[in-house]
Amino acid sequence: MITADEKAKAFALTQTHKKDVGSPQAQASVLTTRIKEITEHLKTNKGDHMARRGLIQMVGRRKKLFKYLESKDFDGYKKTVATLKLRK
Repeated sequence: MITADEKAKAFALTQTHKKDVGSPQAQASVLTTRIKEITEHLKTNKGDHMARRGLIQMVGRRKKLFKYLESKDFDGYKKTVATLKLRK
């Protein structure tokens, strides 16, 4: 699990305003942080199938957020992908 500090840093990367925690950009940022953490966990714990399942669900949720963001605000989508250093 990510700490409240890490979550706040993730929100700060892509917030559209000071108290923004619900925009697709902010949600994708937190999901990316969690995905990175679980990926590191799975490198050492290869048999943890429940964590792998959770990881796949999070990747799917992030993909849906990006698909929505791409259709509604393409510039915001490009900026978010660049900020989070993701391939697309």
